Amino acid sequence: MPAVTNLVVDIGNSSVKASFVIGTTLEEVIRFEGEDVASFIATITENRKPKVIAISSVRKLNQNFLISVEKLCDKLIIVDRETELQIINNYRTPLTLGTDRLMAAYGAISLFPGKNCIIFDFGTALTIDFVNKKNEFTGGNISLGMRSRFKALNDYTEQLPLVDTPKNFVSPGGSTREAIESGIILGLIFEIEGYIKANPEHIYIFTGGDAIYFAEKLKSSIFVVYNLVLMGLARVAEYYAKS
Repeated sequence: MPAVTNLVVDIGNSSVKASFVIGTTLEEVIRFEGEDVASFIATITENRKPKVIAISSVRKLNQNFLISVEKLCDKLIIVDRETELQIINNYRTPLTLGTDRLMAAYGAISLFPGKNCIIFDFGTALTIDFVNKKNEFTGGNISLGMRSRFKALNDYTEQLPLVDTPKNFVSPGGSTREAIESGIILGLIFEIEGYIKANPEHIYIFTGGDAIYFAEKLKSSIFVVYNLVLMGLARVAEYYAKS
């Protein structure tokens, strides 16, 4: 029996990532930055109809979006609290847990079954989420991401400039720009190292746009997995393709 092709889509705050997937193996990841996500999905599926489209979104999806995308596949799955998953959600407010965080956790237990994991997702926000060896999502923390910190300093002060991510930084900073660079980057590094020091028996997974930037600056043993959310969605798509 030939393998089924599905499509997984991760709709984030600032960009969209999508990949065709056979089984749980991702193909090339396609990025999109824009508002018309339905048209983006229609374009990439024009010559290749997937059986299942599985979507995780931090944005609200309206009825027109759902109607448009349903036509492009045999089965559309928008991950929410009703989605059947092989992970136990122990979040005290499960309805408020972002599906991107849940799908990253789902991807983590696929890669590291039977292990305690901490997932650091470096994006607009820095999320730090915990999964235990029993496949339980036990909770997490949310902080500002690196670029959000740079922007916040500029937005909420009158004289501090907007600084972009430097290739290298010096500490202590010898100028205002250097002081902002080192203050924010070292602040994040110390924050991350604090979690690692407090949880020495865990697997540490870095994902998101700035994952490699910080992985290169730490001495701890870290796994960088760029498309962890898509990996979790691949498991969802595979399950519903068989059901």
